[in-house]
Amino acid sequence: MNSINPIDLHRDALVWDMVIPTLDLGAEEQKYASLSRMAANGCNFVSLTVAVDWDGLDDTIGNIARERAYFLANSDKYHLVETVEDILTAKQQNKLAVSFHFQGTNPIEYDLNMVETYYKLGVRHMLMAYNTKNAVGDGCYELGDGGLSRLGVRLIEEMNRVGMIADGSHTGYRTTMEMFEVSKDPVIFSHSNPHAICEHSRNIRDDQIQACAASGGVIGITGVSLFLGDHQASTNSVINNIKYISDLVGPQHVGLGLDYIADQQALAQKIDSMTAWTPPGDAFEFQPQETVKYFQPEQLPELTESLLKCDYSESDIRGFLGENWLRVASQVWK
Repeated sequence: MNSINPIDLHRDALVWDMVIPTLDLGAEEQKYASLSRMAANGCNFVSLTVAVDWDGLDDTIGNIARERAYFLANSDKYHLVETVEDILTAKQQNKLAVSFHFQGTNPIEYDLNMVETYYKLGVRHMLMAYNTKNAVGDGCYELGDGGLSRLGVRLIEEMNRVGMIADGSHTGYRTTMEMFEVSKDPVIFSHSNPHAICEHSRNIRDDQIQACAASGGVIGITGVSLFLGDHQASTNSVINNIKYISDLVGPQHVGLGLDYIADQQALAQKIDSMTAWTPPGDAFEFQPQETVKYFQPEQLPELTESLLKCDYSESDIRGFLGENWLRVASQVWK
């Protein structure tokens, strides 16, 4: 049994959540209150969704401008990230480090020049497709299983050049497997759980997990009950998913991508209006919203304590909480 003090370890560790889908779901004060809750419970870095595949260039630029303005105006609490060193500095200053990502590639609007522009504005990773087919590849809910398009290949090459991480979450099986073949840098699944634990189209199969690990990437465990195989989004269910991937490919390839939504009612209304992105029988709108649970920010200290009880080493736990993501960012970001 570990003799390490879980409170001290949680306070000292780098805690990194790769996915918080803020978007425009619910009241602004509720959205930012969720970030305060993350910080209050030991989180040091968050990556925020600022655009999805249904967002074009104009909306995306507006979203980024609005978010940057907010965080710059509240620099006493937040630190907009440009480098890996910024994250460590923010932790020392007791600020929440923030960067951005896209859930889909439509925001580039076929213009590869936008990759570097978005990178300079704080976008550090981008998943290829959000559930359905786009110009880059197939999403995980498509009827077929097409791979990367020629544009998709060129996009990943440009992301490698710029330093933006390629992300396979929400993306179709064949498209993800071809991502690993094309990318010279580690490829990640920012928020995907093992299909072997929960047989959902959003979850990933063992060979996807193994290919991700072989690339040097990390799989972020999402805390959404639909994908955990647990109706309560319990801490134990998150640990079960961590353990499965760790046993399969090693603890250095597991992180957190909790996908926490502060306002479920606003999410339900958004999804109801955009059924093309969530097909019948396999998505949120066919699941009563009151039964969709999310791992809460207040569970983060419990997660560290529970991992210690599982007898993981301190190094492994620090990796799960954030250092594995830090390794990938250090390797890819420029």
